[in-house]
Amino acid sequence: MRRTTRLVLLFVLILTGLLGLQARAFADSGGSSICDPDGVQSSGAIYRICMPAGPWNGDLVVYAHGYVSPLEPIGIPEDQLTLPDGTSIIDMITSMGFAFATTSYATNGLAVPEGVADVTDLVSIFSATKGEPEHVYLTGPSEGGLVTILGVEQHPDVFDGALSTCGPIGNFQKQTDYFGDFRVVFDYYFPGVLPPSPVAIPDEVMANWDDVYKPAISAAIAQDPHATEQLLRVTRAAIDPADPSSVEKTVLGALWYNVFATNDARAKLGGQPFDNQHTIYFGSDNDLALNMGVERFRADPQAKLAIQQRYQASGDLQVPVVTMHTLLDPIVPYWHEPLYRQKVMAHGAAFQHINIPIARYGHCNFEPEEVLAAFGILVFRVEGKVLDASAALPDVGARMRYNELMREYGAPVTR
Repeated sequence: MRRTTRLVLLFVLILTGLLGLQARAFADSGGSSICDPDGVQSSGAIYRICMPAGPWNGDLVVYAHGYVSPLEPIGIPEDQLTLPDGTSIIDMITSMGFAFATTSYATNGLAVPEGVADVTDLVSIFSATKGEPEHVYLTGPSEGGLVTILGVEQHPDVFDGALSTCGPIGNFQKQTDYFGDFRVVFDYYFPGVLPPSPVAIPDEVMANWDDVYKPAISAAIAQDPHATEQLLRVTRAAIDPADPSSVEKTVLGALWYNVFATNDARAKLGGQPFDNQHTIYFGSDNDLALNMGVERFRADPQAKLAIQQRYQASGDLQVPVVTMHTLLDPIVPYWHEPLYRQKVMAHGAAFQHINIPIARYGHCNFEPEEVLAAFGILVFRVEGKVLDASAALPDVGARMRYNELMREYGAPVTR
C-alpha cells in the first residue's frame, strides 16, 4: 500500500511549467523518452535516467518520491510515474526537453537519510553518463519533501534549487509524536478497536488493515461522533468544516501511519521514538480524566538522538527553496512551515526561502496553477527566467490564479 494520492499529479504539474516556447516545440514534435535500463546504485537502490528523444535543454529534474509502505518490495514506485489514463510521466517530461531521474531509495518506509544519499548519488551517476547538467532541481512531496529539504541543505553544491511540498520539515520529532498522540487519544475514546500497543504493531493488523481494521475504525467513529469530535479537538488534526467525509479521511489517514510506520521506524531509529510522558492533552470534555487515562510512553534516548542527528532540517539554506503546504493538512500539519521558517531566519537565510500556504484541506492537495506558480517562482529565483505557463494552464481562472501567486511572491508573469 502506498500513500501516493495526488503525488503523481503534483510532480507532473511541477514540470509542465518549466517550458516556454521551446517546450511547446518539443511537445508539438511528439518526441518521446529514451530511458536507459534501470540501474542499481551502490546503496542497492534502483535508479532510472531518461533523456529526451530530441535536444536536451541542459537541465535535470530529480524526483524524491513520497512514502512507500515498508511491506512493499524495493523498486521505483511505478504508480507515481503513470497518470490514471496510462500516460507516462517520463515521456511527458522528456518530450519537453528535460532530463529526468529518480530512485527507489535503498529502503522503503522511513527512508529519509537513505533518500538524501540516493538522490545526491543519482546526480553523480547522471553527470558521469550523460554530461553535467546546467541546473539541477530537486523536488519531492511528503516524505520526499523532507528528503528534498535535507538534500538541498546538505548539498548546495549539487542542487541549484528545490521545491518541497507538504513535508515534515519543521520538526520531525514533533511529527513522530503527532502520530503517536493521535493513536493514544484514539485508543482512549475507542478502546479495543485496535490491538493495545500503539508502539509495537502486530503483523496481523497490517495484514488485515483493509478488510478488518479500517472498517472497524470507520464504524466506531460513526457510532460515536461526539467522541470523534473530542479526538479531533485534542489532537488538533485538520478536517474540512465544509466536508463531513473529511473526518473519516483524517482519522484513517493518521492511524494508517501509526500502523504501518511504527515498527519500521523503531527498527531504523534504534528504538521507540514516541514520547508523551509529560504531554498535557486538552480540548476534551474532561481533560483531567483524559490525562489520567491516556496511555503513556517514554521514548528510547537512542531513537530521539537518531532523529535529532539525521532527520531534523536545519534551515541553513545556500540556494533558493520554495515550500508549499495546505493549511488543513491532516497528515503532515501546516505548523511545520512556521517552525522551519524560524530555523531559516535563525541562520540568516530568510531571502532564500519562500513558503506558499494554500487554504485547503488535504495532504499535498494542490491545484495545477498553484504548483506551477511555485516552480515558476523557484526557477526565477535560480535563473532569472520568466516561465511562460499559458500552455499548461487549463482556463482563464487558472491563469489568473497563477499570475496572482507569481506577483505575490515576487516573480514576473507572461501574458
